[in-house]
Amino acid sequence: MKAEAGRIDAKLGTFDTAMVVVSLVVGIGIFRTPAIVARDAGTPGLFLLAWGIGGLVSFVGALTFAEIGSNHPRAGGYYRVVADCYHPALAFMLNWAQTLMQGAGAAGVAFIGAEYLVGLLLPPERRGGNSVLLVALVLMLVLLLLNALGIQIGAETQNVLSMLKIVMIVGLAAAALALAPKAAGLAPAAAPAAPAAGLTGLAAALIPVFYTYGGYHMTMNLGADVKDAKRRFPLAVTAGMLTVVGLYLVLNFAYVRTLGVGGVAESKLVAAALARASFGAAGEAVVSALIFLSAAGFVNATVLQMPRSYYAMAEDGVLPPVFRRVQPRTQVSTAGLLLFGATMLVPAFLLGSFEKLVSYVIFTDMLTLVVVSSTLFVLRRSGEGGDGAFRIPGPPVLPALYILALAAVAAHVAFTEPRLALAGTAILLTGGPLFLVGRKLSGGPR
Repeated sequence: MKAEAGRIDAKLGTFDTAMVVVSLVVGIGIFRTPAIVARDAGTPGLFLLAWGIGGLVSFVGALTFAEIGSNHPRAGGYYRVVADCYHPALAFMLNWAQTLMQGAGAAGVAFIGAEYLVGLLLPPERRGGNSVLLVALVLMLVLLLLNALGIQIGAETQNVLSMLKIVMIVGLAAAALALAPKAAGLAPAAAPAAPAAGLTGLAAALIPVFYTYGGYHMTMNLGADVKDAKRRFPLAVTAGMLTVVGLYLVLNFAYVRTLGVGGVAESKLVAAALARASFGAAGEAVVSALIFLSAAGFVNATVLQMPRSYYAMAEDGVLPPVFRRVQPRTQVSTAGLLLFGATMLVPAFLLGSFEKLVSYVIFTDMLTLVVVSSTLFVLRRSGEGGDGAFRIPGPPVLPALYILALAAVAAHVAFTEPRLALAGTAILLTGGPLFLVGRKLSGGPR
């Protein structure tokens, strides 16, 4: 039976959604941020503790969003739940900032993937100029085209890329641990990382850790696309996040076991350094190619789910009605896909370094997560979802602690990087006037 125009039919299964979770979280960060974490932590114990704490908090966050998504399965759920529980203006402001961040973040990941591919395929004398820009643009355009062919094709592409990523991480970690004595002899000598200042070093290390674990919450935008969402959505989010935590812990243990915390701190592309120490130049080349596919998986997952936010915003009349039009055959919003493509392609010409993005992204993300997570308590009071909807076991202390942890991270960034925090706040506030203009132009609420 064909879908009616403007209506979204659920097509994604549990495995499809779990693979989206894996690729939304395991982007390129795990192959870059461990060096930052090692520099801030300073010791192997604090390094691994930071990843453990980040995994625990993020798992609680996954359960929190699983409950929200199960009780409130809507297209563009990340926007919709704030609009329904609080006000569409607040939802628009948060989603406006989140949309810009997601587009720029996806473009940044595409650039990093392109750097790996260019370094693998081109000789050193041809790696300059616009070669990286060209490869990044081609990658983004190809993934936009694949998703324009239909959400099911996008999901199948996602499954392949996600499984390749899982195999790469498990294989690299297992081989490195098995060859640890040999690798330790091949790895270049590195000075120990600077000693961490106890809790201060751990707090600083948690910022890139939370950045690396982030992304699982955006699967809420697929709530209406998941078949039997009340049962399957929380199962998929939980399975996906447990997979991510396990992958991160084993890979970071392999990093520090093979390279030492000082070696990790000095290795900007730590996965390539691990492969080189374990397998030599050939292993480094293989891993570089697989990291490019990992970057492609992250970009594809972002392209797959972000246009659903525009669909929900158009339902509230804050975006033009064209964003509510869904192709019956492909289940794709063409206008939404084009708009998100613009938010990726335009920042591609303006994007700074990966390291500079981390504090900006994490500050904006933490503020947004605090507000969206708090809707859990509103939904519980209203009794929405009814019997069969997922609920976090035990009293509400876990989601409350999760929200406090997010607020603490945002406060730390505001204290240490005030200019970036002000920039993120400014972008949030510009969403207010845009909401009023958009609603006026679209004729008000629908």
